[in-house]
Amino acid sequence: MALDMRPFSVVENDGFTHLLSVLEPRYQLPSRPHFSQNVLPQIYNEVRAKLVEDMSNAKFIALTTDGWTSRATQSFMTITAHYITDNWVIKNPVLQTRAVYESHTSDHLSEILQAAVAEWKIDRENATIPVTTDNAKNIVNAVEVAGFSPNIRCFAHTVNLASQKGMAVNQMSWLLGSVRKVVTFFHRSTTASALLKDKQEMLQLPPHKLIQDVSTRWNSSYEMLERYLEQQAAVFSALTDKTIKRNIKDTVTLSDEDVKLAEDIIQVLKPLKMVTTLLSTEQLPTVSMIMPLKHTILESLKVSDTDTTVVKDVKQGIVSDFINRYPESDLTLVQFLHMSTALDPCFKSLPFLDETMRINIFNRPMEKILEYLSKQAQVSEEQLDMASISCDPPAKKAPISELFKKLFPVEPSTPTAKSLSQMVKEEVACYRQVPNLPVELNPLAWWKDNESQFPHVAKLAKCYLGVPATSVQSERVFSTAGDIVTAQRSSLSPENVDIMVLINLIRVYVSLVYTAVIYLILVYLVMMAALK
Repeated sequence: MALDMRPFSVVENDGFTHLLSVLEPRYQLPSRPHFSQNVLPQIYNEVRAKLVEDMSNAKFIALTTDGWTSRATQSFMTITAHYITDNWVIKNPVLQTRAVYESHTSDHLSEILQAAVAEWKIDRENATIPVTTDNAKNIVNAVEVAGFSPNIRCFAHTVNLASQKGMAVNQMSWLLGSVRKVVTFFHRSTTASALLKDKQEMLQLPPHKLIQDVSTRWNSSYEMLERYLEQQAAVFSALTDKTIKRNIKDTVTLSDEDVKLAEDIIQVLKPLKMVTTLLSTEQLPTVSMIMPLKHTILESLKVSDTDTTVVKDVKQGIVSDFINRYPESDLTLVQFLHMSTALDPCFKSLPFLDETMRINIFNRPMEKILEYLSKQAQVSEEQLDMASISCDPPAKKAPISELFKKLFPVEPSTPTAKSLSQMVKEEVACYRQVPNLPVELNPLAWWKDNESQFPHVAKLAKCYLGVPATSVQSERVFSTAGDIVTAQRSSLSPENVDIMVLINLIRVYVSLVYTAVIYLILVYLVMMAALK
């Protein structure tokens, strides 16, 4: 029920009851309410307790949240947690998928966020809670009302919005509309679809289906164009075949100029597609990529003299929307993103900034570290300095020292103790001088190996690098939840939806429970066979 997303009613299905009756005729199968009201809630409580215990060891936790509507038209809000363990591994557990019965106002959503933080014991002393959301005004305002900071706008969603602006250019809209009609024709006509397969085989093209785009996902339009260009020879051959030509009404074949435009647009959008794919990872830091990626995207979209008018319009449409995201006026957010980048050994050289800004950014970690240490120790820097000076009694001089003390006098040395600020400053400077890690390597693995060399900076990196750049994790829950709240299970209560989503997504624990149950059943069957 949890792992395979089977409905509670499976215990009443004829096939399942027959299977168990063959395995053990004397076994009395529990009822559906027994599982929905007792067994799965008990597993949920055990999983939840283990999750709370695991998160209690995390020094810093970030959140993502997003909303969705089930097949039963019930509105839900999912919240996920993100943190780095002591072993430098990113964890992304789903905390809750709760029904939202009231209007999605900022005040109500902020109450849900605050309640989740209290329920899951996420608050940390002297630390704020970053929340990654999409760009919807109600959730952005809700994060501010709840007092969480910073609010990081999902980078994938930001790229999506900017890309849609570029694709709204007139000529681009016509191109997409023309390709969309062709794709729709082949999807709806079984004869045309079969003919396309024959043409693909004859032209030795990959037997790929044409892709239909979705208006809310810009990358689906990119994929539709890319697939069309791959199959354009087979498509043209099929459309001009007399067996289906008479059935074609509004479908338009693209001219050479249209194909050239599609190829140019693919090249413009390719970096954005790569960014979206890159940021979908769950096991590598992504927040540190936001500022480098923003710079890279803006550089790739600079207008050149060789660009056609349409390409220039598409580029300018994307840039005009994208450039206003993560504005410099939002000082808290920009400082957070820049420091996250500085704490990633792959991007810490900050080549897209001038030297003055780089110095200012690396001064921030020193301030943060000193602030954190002073609060932890609850002592002043002067007291720490005094504690670092040795107070042991002077050592007894060796006989050889007494013998040669007049001929070879030794100048008395004054013990020098570095202040805490000096030690931190040297550590940050040393970290900055270390060569950048190649971008294809795992920065968390680097930190695991170098934590002892940069102990104070490492603690800060563990706080910042666990924050996600996108709300992809929350959105992925929708797919799982959609498989749980199927047409057959549309009457599933919101409480049980929450239980099933959390149990299903924490598969390691459930697998152990699952294996244990199977083991106990096998032991039982062996014992019963022995008794016979």
